[in-house]
Amino acid sequence: MEHLFFISSKIVQFLIEPLNLLFLISVLALFFLILRKPIATKLFLWLSVIGFILVGYAPIPESLARILENSIEKVDINKMPSEQIAGIIILGGAISGEDIAIDRGEVSMNSSAERVTKALELIRRYPGKPFIFSGFSNRVIPRGMSEAEAFKQLIQEQGLAQISKDTAYYENQSRNTYENAIFSKKIIQNLNDIHPLGANKSWLLITSASHMYRSAKIFQKQGIPIIPVPVDYQTAHTLQWREFDLTDGAFLWNILLKEYIGIVAYKLTGKI
Repeated sequence: MEHLFFISSKIVQFLIEPLNLLFLISVLALFFLILRKPIATKLFLWLSVIGFILVGYAPIPESLARILENSIEKVDINKMPSEQIAGIIILGGAISGEDIAIDRGEVSMNSSAERVTKALELIRRYPGKPFIFSGFSNRVIPRGMSEAEAFKQLIQEQGLAQISKDTAYYENQSRNTYENAIFSKKIIQNLNDIHPLGANKSWLLITSASHMYRSAKIFQKQGIPIIPVPVDYQTAHTLQWREFDLTDGAFLWNILLKEYIGIVAYKLTGKI
């Protein structure tokens, strides 16, 4: 069932990608032009123009993205006693090009690289705390090394392997956020069986700000107490009213559609 859910989510993600949609609308306009259907041709041409405006005009996707990024309050962990922290959970999604890591010998990170940089910062700050990196691959057909293996390589490159040898846990089975929570929960249960972490402690959860609402709800549904550590913000407090950029707009819309549809799908399936 979970495999079917994963495959379905990837199909939907491809179909709702903004530039894919605009390309499809343009193809339909050309199709009706060839068939000499002027009304349908004009309709799809207008839809294409409106679509490009909606995608490229910055304030529209920015305002919607800001709602997501502000939906979970950011906690100042600098003011939090370390005794309240059970450990750190880092969600995958920042490491891409798994085959590049093997072929080139370098781990490649995408626009969500702050998930990794914040994780390395917190691992250094709390050297005695266990950390879980959760992520296999979000591809339908995985290739190269898993994200967990790539993060392990980064730990070694950053000189943290010796420090974290007894506290590092690499979960390399999950393909989406729900599986992140499920497999992380198993690791936490095993940790508690071996060495109880104590009551009234929470896990620092690192992921992108736009992804934090869905992630927090999933982990909470699994009974994992978390402290959100949102990173990778895409919006500021003010909107760029004069900005028009199709590349940035398509990127933001892709995030938005993925998250909002994901929230609805996860609610309908009882995952949050």
